[in-house]
Amino acid sequence: MDILLSIPFLIFMPLAVSLLVMSPLFTANEIVVRRFTKGVCLFHFLYSILMLACFDPANPYVSEIHFFGLDWIQSLGVKFVFKIDAVSMILTVLTSFVFLLASFASKLNIRKNHKFYYSMLLLLMSAILGIFTAGDMFVFFMFWELELIPAYFLIGAKWKETEDSLYENAQNAKASAVKFVLFTFFGSMFMLLGILLLHYYNFTSNGILSASFSDIIDSTIPFGIQILIAICLVIGFAVKLPIIPLHTWLPDAHTNAPTPVSMILAGVLLKTGAYGIYRFNWQTMPESFMAIAPTLGILALVNIIYTAFVAYSQTDIKRIVAYSSISNMGLILLGLCAYNQIGLSASVFHMVAHALITCGLFMIAGIVYIRCKTRDINSLGGIAAVMPRLFGFSVLIVLASIGIPLFAPFVSEILTMIGALNSDLSDVIKYVSVFSLPLLILSSCYMLKFLHQGFFGGLNPEFEKANDISVHEFLVLASILAGLVIFGIFPDTILGMFS
Repeated sequence: MDILLSIPFLIFMPLAVSLLVMSPLFTANEIVVRRFTKGVCLFHFLYSILMLACFDPANPYVSEIHFFGLDWIQSLGVKFVFKIDAVSMILTVLTSFVFLLASFASKLNIRKNHKFYYSMLLLLMSAILGIFTAGDMFVFFMFWELELIPAYFLIGAKWKETEDSLYENAQNAKASAVKFVLFTFFGSMFMLLGILLLHYYNFTSNGILSASFSDIIDSTIPFGIQILIAICLVIGFAVKLPIIPLHTWLPDAHTNAPTPVSMILAGVLLKTGAYGIYRFNWQTMPESFMAIAPTLGILALVNIIYTAFVAYSQTDIKRIVAYSSISNMGLILLGLCAYNQIGLSASVFHMVAHALITCGLFMIAGIVYIRCKTRDINSLGGIAAVMPRLFGFSVLIVLASIGIPLFAPFVSEILTMIGALNSDLSDVIKYVSVFSLPLLILSSCYMLKFLHQGFFGGLNPEFEKANDISVHEFLVLASILAGLVIFGIFPDTILGMFS
């Protein structure tokens, strides 16, 4: 591969910058740190766009790092190898874009510990990119665990001078961070067991001492062992997706994390769970995945319907968006369960659409809280009169989220239903597709409820002097809206990579 298009540079550049920002040699000046990080994120996004422009889906990018001419753990066949196919390429660019948005959104949301915050932000970026590009099971697991460190601090640390019972309560934030780590460790235990079993049985059945995804031959592994491995892996990924009942960490994490961190959690961190199911179960172990797909389809339906009802019952804007996010992740899982090209392309497309929607909604929640010091929709009302630009963006993003034509979610939702209805695996997937249609109505209910109670009605005198969105906030929301419109009108920009 040309040196200008380097996977290791794409992954480890944010890590190197993270270490630089954290070091005592780097200035502690808030403005310099913030602008430097935004510049790095912008450069990384442009670099990922360059890789996308040169990408050929028929010839994935592959790169291997050797240590003095040797593999990483040579005696076990573990290699430091990276591979970017169509799915990885899309999610890599998405990750870079979401972190760019988060770096801009951090200006008004982060008021202290800037060096530590931005270094953790870049470290998390590097870890997630490693997950999406890993070509070896143990490299994947290494980045999966590395992501815990920055995520814990970003969720649990205090990033503002003021403290109150809703947004920056230190005890609640720490508890949410610990809960996230414990849930992820629980899933990682099963995931590691599945990886070890897959590595061992691939060697004993095929004589291949390698942990690379491309060297796994599942057809010769006993079918019962395949099912056991598949279940272990799915449990690990179900925590991040998340699949009910392993979802309870997410609303708490969103409620207590600052707005940029919520954008990253919903925009890309949840996608690592869906990507893991794709990379391990869907692609590497198709036989066992086809056997468990109907069960996963039923779990997807539970995600879609149950959390939509829970979202409607919430009054905190962040919790509404958090539960709606879980509901939409069920739709992504359903697309994978269809196990056909339409379902896969729909699932990946919805990952992009969902990332843009949730980033926009969490950004709106953060803006409202900064101005009004509350996210309770029962305490708001009438703020459209004093924040007309925010109201305009809110209307458009809410309409996009409920699947209005010419926005990206409309395309992904329709394709998911088509993919599931055309699934040859089981009639269960087709039934799930039909019964998940109420999502279109339920999402309209809780999103329009948020819009109606938050922006319409009589204006609370406390909010009369609230300012409209700043330039930074305008750029973030405008970029999100542009992405929703572009992908809604020109879906082949993504779908064309699967043809």
